[in-house]
Amino acid sequence: MAKIQRPGVMAKLATFRGLAQRFAFVSLFLLAFALMMLGKAENVVVERARAGIADIAAPILDALSRPVATVSDLITQTNEMMNLRDENARLREENGRLRAWYGVATHLAAENESLRNLLNYVPQARSGFISARVVGDGGGPFVRSALINSGERDGVAKGLAALNEQGLVGRVTDVGQRSARILLLTDFNSKIPVMLETSRDRAILAGDNSAQPQLSFLPPNSRPKVGERVVTSGHGGLLPAGLPVGVVLGMRDGQMRVQPFVNWDRLEYVRIVDFGPIPAPEASAADAPVIIERPALKPAPQVVAPAAPVAGEVSDSEDEDGVPPAAEILPGSPTAPASGPRQ
Repeated sequence: MAKIQRPGVMAKLATFRGLAQRFAFVSLFLLAFALMMLGKAENVVVERARAGIADIAAPILDALSRPVATVSDLITQTNEMMNLRDENARLREENGRLRAWYGVATHLAAENESLRNLLNYVPQARSGFISARVVGDGGGPFVRSALINSGERDGVAKGLAALNEQGLVGRVTDVGQRSARILLLTDFNSKIPVMLETSRDRAILAGDNSAQPQLSFLPPNSRPKVGERVVTSGHGGLLPAGLPVGVVLGMRDGQMRVQPFVNWDRLEYVRIVDFGPIPAPEASAADAPVIIERPALKPAPQVVAPAAPVAGEVSDSEDEDGVPPAAEILPGSPTAPASGPRQ
């Protein structure tokens, strides 16, 4: 009797499987369309759901990434041990140039402080920061973001700047209780007001999901130089002025491209910096100033992340011996040659 019923059950399963395969594409299309409509109509609900999922996934991703990070650190240390002699020689050469620049920086810092006191300059408020670990990478063909293991309970808020030791990484866009998402500079939705450090020409750094974002809305008479540094301009109230972003690469595919200072393949830790309250865009000149309240972070000195000179390169402000011209005329400033360490 069982043998007679078995072909009937198998036939029903085959019929159900055929119907499922036939309407699978239509069902997925309708589900995707419904999610898109839900995201447009209930943006707050979708953001809360996304933040909740990120809070649940952050500890799991953190635990899973630790063995991988340990193995990666071991491989990096092994490679560094193999190249230790060459690295030591390069650092000695670089140290000779940096000692010369130290004399220039000391003189300029004293002169700058004197001029600030003379002009009664009001300095910016000291920034606060927290350090966080990158536990998830949203890298893909359509998104460039990173998930960190710090959230609202740690003082992270939307719009805060994310930096590392090399320069600007991006901005915080989504915040949960225990996690947050950073929109990287290279993402298509990233638009950062920047300026060229030498010419002071302003532009918009627009990501396009490639490794080198493009400079948009440059002045018509602007002529960016290859290798010129790009920093934030401070316009729009999103980020303060002077944060290092990258260097000009030149024209690529008909667009002026910028090479960010940040190495995206080695992005492990970031610093979430609060540069103080920002006036709300809705406030007009006639109204009283409105301040966006943010959770207080740990107070810290002003973050400055200048890019160190690469060994073997001579910048426009250095002589052929690697010593800045100003260092040669300052009394008592070291002028060690770049060819080797001091004796």
